[in-house]
Amino acid sequence: MDSIELSQIRCYGYTGLLPEEQVLGQWFEVDLTLWLDLHKASASDVIDDTLDYRQAIAQVKEIIKTEKFALVERLAGAIADRLLTLEKVQHVRVRLSKPAAPIPDFGGRITIDITRPTRQEA
Repeated sequence: MDSIELSQIRCYGYTGLLPEEQVLGQWFEVDLTLWLDLHKASASDVIDDTLDYRQAIAQVKEIIKTEKFALVERLAGAIADRLLTLEKVQHVRVRLSKPAAPIPDFGGRITIDITRPTRQEA
């Protein structure tokens, strides 16, 4: 199956378990893989035959900026659910990273990685 990969979508949002995370916010980074049939677009060179990935990027940023969840798992799920509503998308993989989690003595990143099929395939 064909796919489009979008990486390092960076956006400031307000998801987190701690109250200050939902007030002060923090940066999130998202990598996406969107599976869809690119056969027609690869022959036609017409944007309507593929997914305009600017739309996917805008959807990710809107969710991160406007939604508040306690868990990053829920945020990743909300992003996957929204992207699966885009026409032509058959499967989606969302890798959501929290590069500066407020955990004492932890300088790494937390990444949630989920893959979802469209509802018809689930």
